[in-house]
Amino acid sequence: MLVGLKEVLEEGKRRQIAVANFNTPNLESLIAVLEAAEELDVPVIIAHAQLHERIVPIDRVGPMMVELAKRSKTRVCVHLDHGEDFEYCKRAIDFGFTSIMIDFSDLPYDENTKGTRMVTDYAHEHGVDVEGELGALPEREGSEAMDVRKREQPAPGDERELYTKPELVGDFLEKTNVDALAIAFGAVHGLYKKEPNLDMELITEITKKTDIPLVMHGGSGVSDEDYREVIRRGIRKINYYSYMAYAGYAKAKEIVNTVEADYYHNIGYGARQVMKADALRILKVFSHM
Repeated sequence: MLVGLKEVLEEGKRRQIAVANFNTPNLESLIAVLEAAEELDVPVIIAHAQLHERIVPIDRVGPMMVELAKRSKTRVCVHLDHGEDFEYCKRAIDFGFTSIMIDFSDLPYDENTKGTRMVTDYAHEHGVDVEGELGALPEREGSEAMDVRKREQPAPGDERELYTKPELVGDFLEKTNVDALAIAFGAVHGLYKKEPNLDMELITEITKKTDIPLVMHGGSGVSDEDYREVIRRGIRKINYYSYMAYAGYAKAKEIVNTVEADYYHNIGYGARQVMKADALRILKVFSHM
């Protein structure tokens, strides 16, 4: 069934678990995630990131995501991940998305709060929940639109400059009125080039300042122990995509390299089964199964 972000995160808070957010830029990944969530009967968030517009336009994939969420046996939130501008967020809302993540984290603080509030006011008028971001991940996730306003990357060892500042949390939430808050504490987007070093105490410090659901971006590639620890400290939504997508790619490559002649649908099916297995594993960890 199609539900909002606040509903699934409230369930996460009540059960002391994290709800998984999966980007689903193709039918194979979308079916894999929904089948896994239904098999375990856990809430899930399926997301379209604006940076994937060049892969599959939102006007093609958006209605399909919403319809499959409505037909699902479990609770499914359809979410815009890393919305980059107000107009794109409006398009997602028009297509029936129940949640918007607006990412102005690369802008100066005042511009971030003002832009986020504009999106929040519009979304709330249309019954849609909003996730904002305070702080930023070292590796920027975004498309050409984000590249135009690309921030200067910190020097090695200075990544903490991008971490969420606890003293700004209260002010940010008051000015933006968001329903969930993405924070930066050491995770990165994409495949990890080195062992992740997460600042667990920062999560605890922020949870002392607010009871709003906290979000972890760059959730792929983290150990099960670290997943359990960030959840214990208050993270209620974890974005997971890169490692599942890579698992699908690896399986497709294996099929291509080992089968003399075959059809594309068999490649897609093989990749889908591997991605489903990966999604099942992650959903179990996030749900303490």
